[in-house]
Amino acid sequence: MPESPVDLRGAGLGLRRALLGSLQSMNQDAVDFLEVAPENWIGVGGRFGKQFRALADRYPVVLHGLSLDIGGPDPIDVELVRAVRSLKAEINAPLYSDHLTYCAADGHLYDLLPIPFTEEAVHYVAGRVAQVQEIMGEPIALENASYYAQPHRELSESEFIAAVLEESGCDLLLDVNNIYVNSINHGYDPLAFLDSLPLDRVRYIHVAGHFDEAEDLKVDTHGADVIDPVWSLLAEAYRRVGPLPTLLERDFNLPPLSELLQEVAQIRALQTGCTARDITAAAGR
Repeated sequence: MPESPVDLRGAGLGLRRALLGSLQSMNQDAVDFLEVAPENWIGVGGRFGKQFRALADRYPVVLHGLSLDIGGPDPIDVELVRAVRSLKAEINAPLYSDHLTYCAADGHLYDLLPIPFTEEAVHYVAGRVAQVQEIMGEPIALENASYYAQPHRELSESEFIAAVLEESGCDLLLDVNNIYVNSINHGYDPLAFLDSLPLDRVRYIHVAGHFDEAEDLKVDTHGADVIDPVWSLLAEAYRRVGPLPTLLERDFNLPPLSELLQEVAQIRALQTGCTARDITAAAGR
């Protein structure tokens, strides 16, 4: 296992089964960490399990869940959370995160749906986060989500996110592509939205590509290259929070690994540029 995986840094890549073979043969320093959906690896043995654990021996592996259903009406799946805790301990994973959404109602809905932005929902979600964190024994992180309709709104999106984090004590997984997608679909300034978030709670960052359904409708697919405006938004995020560990998300339409690693290198370049600016600014004080 990595000696100090809690010290997560640099640029990472999502581990998908289609990439298992090529990831094992890539240069050790090509990425700094990997990320998996724990639901896809809990209890997995055989060839896939051996390959997964071999990679977990080489790299820190972050756990990013798909089915915590933190805002849903069904009870928290306690057995799932316990299984995630066990996997996290087994591979010494530095972080467990999921989405600030709901995804079940009398069974899984196979989508990540928006929670109403209300005070009642803040208290409800914060209580469920507290239950999960008690089982995990540490804070989790929740990701700001993309959404295409909002069922009810008393608070702004950023006010809702900030209130959940404040009441629950959890951290923020900042997804800059989701900010960009939402800014187009809902007509707001992405930089103003970024500045309205509790940036002191950001622990980790995601960047990804999306699909252009129309000029005013973007769909968060994780199935395309990252575009220039999203790279620029990532650079703006680094100016505000520093070069926090950042993951390139790519779930399908997977290109050759060499092309994915070029985007990982782009993350590193932006992180290095941010660090260089910080050093220069400090020297000028």
